[in-house]
Amino acid sequence: MAIASLALFLTAATTSVVPPPPQQRLAQWEAGPVRCGGTVIDPVRLVRSRPELAWAEVPLKMTTLRFRIDASGRPLSIKREGGGDYIPFGSDLIPAFAASQFASGSPRNDCAIDFTIELAPLAMADRTDLMTYSLDQSSGQLPPEGWDRITPPDTDCRRRPHPAELLRAYPDFEKLPGTPGERQWSMTGYDLDKKGRPINVQTVAGTGDAALDAASRKAVAKSRFVAGARTGCMYPYWRGPLRIAAPPAPSEDSFGPTPHCPAAPWVQQPRMNYPQPWNRRSIEGWAVVQFDVAPWGEVGNTRVLASEPAEDFGREAMQVVRTARRAPSTTGASGCIERVRFAIRPPEAAASADVPPPPPVVTR
Repeated sequence: MAIASLALFLTAATTSVVPPPPQQRLAQWEAGPVRCGGTVIDPVRLVRSRPELAWAEVPLKMTTLRFRIDASGRPLSIKREGGGDYIPFGSDLIPAFAASQFASGSPRNDCAIDFTIELAPLAMADRTDLMTYSLDQSSGQLPPEGWDRITPPDTDCRRRPHPAELLRAYPDFEKLPGTPGERQWSMTGYDLDKKGRPINVQTVAGTGDAALDAASRKAVAKSRFVAGARTGCMYPYWRGPLRIAAPPAPSEDSFGPTPHCPAAPWVQQPRMNYPQPWNRRSIEGWAVVQFDVAPWGEVGNTRVLASEPAEDFGREAMQVVRTARRAPSTTGASGCIERVRFAIRPPEAAASADVPPPPPVVTR
């Protein structure tokens, strides 16, 4: 009996519970009220950030942005309270807020807004949020359970082989109105008759742009596919964001003289890099950076004197300046000032499912 009891004890002790595999979820930052000097301010347009995929729990449940509102109603001088440049699953949080708009004619300072993250299993996530993510899968490919949630339960349009396109029509995006800093999209649903012609065309979801919705339905109705009836098909169209120009930048002279920094050319030009989340929203910016130069030409001791519309551009500008190099000198230099301008070219562009966004340009 003693041996049998010992054997049972050892078996129980060595049995382990295998934890379930981590479940991918959709992360979305939701905004609280805007406060300026203790007064709640209603925005004219509050742009939501794009959702991202999350594998694990998020240690940071809330983040606060500090900012001011200029006379045109634009949020500026945006920075994250507590510093730091990383917001979990929130690369688009600050750029999206920068595209928001408040009432003009009432400039305000000392403003703040809290954002709280919400995590939803893909099978229970909001369908529109999942569709938004499917258009720009920046944090990983959308898993099958995400597509199962998006598409109608009785669809056979995802069955292989997928309906082959004979003609894919598109709206005339250049004739559609755009929105500064915000992509407009429309998900159009349809069935196919036996001849491959779209029927029962309807708008399933989108950003509520009536002109784009109508143009998308018209484009789908003109499209043609190989013969074969299907139900529950969907296709997205989108119009890229209009450019938001950088606010006026101060001159370098406004930061005072630089007697210990004689003019000298770069022997190694700065490597220009546009912050990708801001490029996606076509938002321009600038930063004024001060730095020192070692006798051998290396740049160091960089610091941001000013940046707009957010501190993100200051951090990126420091990285740009650090990649440059001056010619060697006997004394080096100190207190040098450079203004880095982040500009997008061309200024406005339409986008569709088959048209990539224009490349960014960073100029000094």
